[in-house]
Amino acid sequence: MTTSAPQLVSWTEAGQPRTAQWRSANGALPPTSTVTVDDSLSADHAYRLAKRGVAMLWRGDFQNARQLLRALDRRIPTTPAPTFQAHRQDQARRARVLATVLVLLDSDYTLDLRRAPNVREACNEAYGEATTLSATPLRELLGVVGAHEWRRSGVHIPALGARIRPHYGVFAPIRGEYVRLVAEAPLPARTVAFDIGTGTGVLAAVLARRGVARVIATDVDRRAVVCAQENLDALGYGARTEVQRVDLFPRGRAPLVVCNPPWLPARPTSSLERAVYDPGSRMLYGFLDRLGKHLTKDGEGWLILSDLAERLGLRSRANLMNAFERAGLEVVGRSTATPQHARASTVDAPLHSARVAEVTSLWRVRMKVDAQRSTTSGCLKA
Repeated sequence: MTTSAPQLVSWTEAGQPRTAQWRSANGALPPTSTVTVDDSLSADHAYRLAKRGVAMLWRGDFQNARQLLRALDRRIPTTPAPTFQAHRQDQARRARVLATVLVLLDSDYTLDLRRAPNVREACNEAYGEATTLSATPLRELLGVVGAHEWRRSGVHIPALGARIRPHYGVFAPIRGEYVRLVAEAPLPARTVAFDIGTGTGVLAAVLARRGVARVIATDVDRRAVVCAQENLDALGYGARTEVQRVDLFPRGRAPLVVCNPPWLPARPTSSLERAVYDPGSRMLYGFLDRLGKHLTKDGEGWLILSDLAERLGLRSRANLMNAFERAGLEVVGRSTATPQHARASTVDAPLHSARVAEVTSLWRVRMKVDAQRSTTSGCLKA
């Protein structure tokens, strides 16, 4: 088995050619042109370089580099995005400009800049053990450090009376309304439940706290599987829960199958965005289409879904209803909640009119009687 060679960043310093391994969480290619810069670089000159696609390897003071990023952000033209697609294009342009400021990490993740913080623990969590000199966008490194702080402090979950600690690249459960919906919906049974696309494991933990005897959580992402298992163990639910790395469903059936898929049908540009964006609603429709093969008789599927995609014109309510019908599902209940996050109340936030009207729903669905008969024979039993 062959492995691909690591991607490299190349530049010239003190008249000598140099290289470093390239790190990018969103899979961006390394820059084709890189120059070294320091505190003498003006923000206007930096912006001109960034617009030309020239990367700037920072050799000055760390705090000044952060100020430069803020100055670049202010120089990027901001225009109201009339559509979601325009908003995403604006985000991509901004990300490309801000990713041009690079820093070097030594082979032990030391950041050799004046007034630089110790980022070794954060980088070890995000990237694994260091082996060589590497270069990464400063903006990404700040995200790595921020994720480390989230992991240390955790996110308080009222329904658990405890904190969930997200790992780097795993979406933090800061949208508390969907967790509350799962904590309050009437349980069809307390024997077994599946949590599909578990992420941090927060919904699996809520189900275990509510008395479900056995919870099997799944996720296709390796980081999420590790994160969920650590959270469930730390909360004392390890003996009653299991986390599997599979695409959607584990083997067998359960009387309760829960899924909180990404809410927007668009292409993610990083591992973290995979919790928000689902190209073509693949996970949503895959869950609904296969749900009947994993429900026990009279079992319920719980679909947690925001209507933001509908309000942005990305998916209609008719599409969702047709998906239920196509899968042989009937809606037996629906509970709703309105968002409490900052963007819902910030007037100048992007796509404000859609966000302020957003509703998150927990759809309780069951297989129709005729559909139950067609899926019972030949299927694995729990």
